[in-house]
This record gives sequence, structure tokens and C-alpha cells, in this order.
Amino acid sequence: MPTATPITIPLLNPNEPEARLAAVHVHEGQKVHQDDLICTLETTKSTAEVKAEVGGYVIGLRFQEGDTVRAGEALCFLAESPEWKPPRVEAKELNEYSSLPEKLRISQPALELARRYQVDLSRLPTDTLVTSQMVQVLIETAPDAPGSALDSIFDPTMIVIYGAGGHGKALVDLLRALSTYQIAGFIDDGLEPGSRVMGLPVLGGSQALAGLYGRGIRLAVNAVGGIGDLRARLRVFERLAALGFACPALVHPRAMTEPSASLSAGVQVFSLAYLGSEAHLGFGTILNTGAIVSHDCHLADCVNISPGAILAGEVQIGKGALVGMGATINLRVKVGAGARIGNGATVKSDVPKNGIVRAGTIWPE
Repeated sequence: MPTATPITIPLLNPNEPEARLAAVHVHEGQKVHQDDLICTLETTKSTAEVKAEVGGYVIGLRFQEGDTVRAGEALCFLAESPEWKPPRVEAKELNEYSSLPEKLRISQPALELARRYQVDLSRLPTDTLVTSQMVQVLIETAPDAPGSALDSIFDPTMIVIYGAGGHGKALVDLLRALSTYQIAGFIDDGLEPGSRVMGLPVLGGSQALAGLYGRGIRLAVNAVGGIGDLRARLRVFERLAALGFACPALVHPRAMTEPSASLSAGVQVFSLAYLGSEAHLGFGTILNTGAIVSHDCHLADCVNISPGAILAGEVQIGKGALVGMGATINLRVKVGAGARIGNGATVKSDVPKNGIVRAGTIWPE
């Protein structure tokens, strides 16, 4: 007999049991996949996106955009068959949400799962809407749980790539060249789960990370380059860290790094790049194909050095700065955090924080 999973309205604010349905992203009878966006909710203090925790057909959609909904009410069901008939539904008692930790936002299936397994709700994150997948990870990794961290299927060679765009493809080749890791597949919020990129499966969007962690995958690589928006790259690192993933430093075997150079976690050094003596790359920094970072350079976190860029000795680059393709930075120059150096520019003097050096120019102009 076909079954269905209810999509219920989560409690976004313990002092505000009602929310406005700011957007409905599905329609009656639509087939959705796990992690597809169902609706967007708003209260006076917060917003949240509700995603499908399973795939199925949208049946019994009860509300429309602009309606006021109450925590515990069923918005719709996700059924295995489009012929499934919904039962009569009523709002859940609000006392189900009593005694929740302050600022905790949790879906009803996640709350029911947490209470069934007596999960300490204070261990759940308060900066995102908690799903049943996230709760399942806590259950599976609890110190006294069967198959927990000490006796799980943890494989130190398995790694997942977050982002299946051009940078992600380059990282596939880098990882394959290393022959150290087994690539489980991609996480990508914009691609259909089950599709394939470079022969590897798309495992789902960001909500799939918790399930992968529960399966013993602990390593990830951030393939969101952040060229247009550094915040997107930073958000990926934050999501990975919050779920317990580690990001190893990756150096292509055809890159050259001097023994005295130092690399932080999350660094990516691509083919034919050079890293000089006692140079340092901060967390999440990218040293792209054919780039040169000379002796005693210090690059802060999440710096992006584009292909063919050249940094002379003792250059300092601030957090989140971008150096474009073929740019040249002279000896001992300091580039401030968030600065952007255009392609082919020549930098002869310090660049201030968030400064912009236009492509093909000489700085200072």
C-alpha cells in the first residue's frame, strides 16, 4: 500500500507559533526529490526554507502563498504514488514544541525522531532548520550508539566534493592524480540528485551531507571558488565544519612546493603551481594552475590566486583577496583583505583593504 510523509510547519520562534507562508515552491501533484525546496516561511524575527526530507508526489496541499500557518500543521504530504488519498489533518498540539531550547528551529519529523531516541536537543544547531537527517547523524555517532564513531564504517580515504561546476571538475582531476582518495561524488544544490558529472554521481544538495557523515564519510573539498561572491565559499566551509567534515590540503603531484613552505587545511594547489621557501598559505586558499608564490610570502585565509599570477618574495595577501590571471605583484607589497587585483595588472605598491586594481593597469596608476 502506498505511504506518504507529511510536510509539517516547523516552529521557528518559541514565542511566535504562527508564521507567514512567504512562498510555496511546489504545486499539487508535482513530483519532488529529496532536498527540493517546498516553501519559505517568515516570522517577525526569522525566515526558514522547508525542504523535502524524502522524494514523492505533492498531495493535499492545504495553503497558498500569503497564508498564516501554525506550527505543527501539515502543509501537504509527499506520497509514493500520485493516486494516494490524504487523510483529514489537524494541527498538532503546540505542547509538542514546549521545552525546546531557545532559538532551536526543527521540523516535526526531526523532533519526533529526536524524542524517540532521546537525543539531547541542546546538541542541535540553532543557526539552521534542523532536519531528520541531521538528527539521524547525532543518533548514529553518539558515543554509546551501535555503529558509532569508534566502530562505524569510517573510511579515511573517502571524500566528497561540494560543488560540481568548473572548479569541481578541476578538483576531480587533482584528486585522481593524487590516487590517495576515493571520491564518493558531488554535493550540489543546483543539480538533480542522481545525475552524473565526470562519471561521478550528484549525491544531493547540502542537506545530504548529514547522511554522508552518518555513512562514515568525514572528508570534503570545497569546490565553490567564490570568484564573484566570497561569502558563498565561506558558507560552504561553515556548513562542512558544523557537520564535522574536515577539508584536507590538496597539492597536485605536478605542482612544486618547497619543503619549508607551510599549508593550512583546505588549501588547493593545482598543476604546475610553485610555492617558495617558507611561504605560507592560509586556510582554504587556492593556488591555481601555473601560479607562482615566491619565498616568504604570507597568504591569509581563503585567498584566490588565479592561473599564471606571479607573487615576488615577501608579499602579504589579506583574507579573501583575489589575484587575477597573469597579474604580477612586486617584492614586499601588501594587499589588503578583500582586495581584487584584475587580470594582467602589475602591482608595485600596497593595495588597501577592499581595494580594486583594474585589469591590465599598473598600480598605483
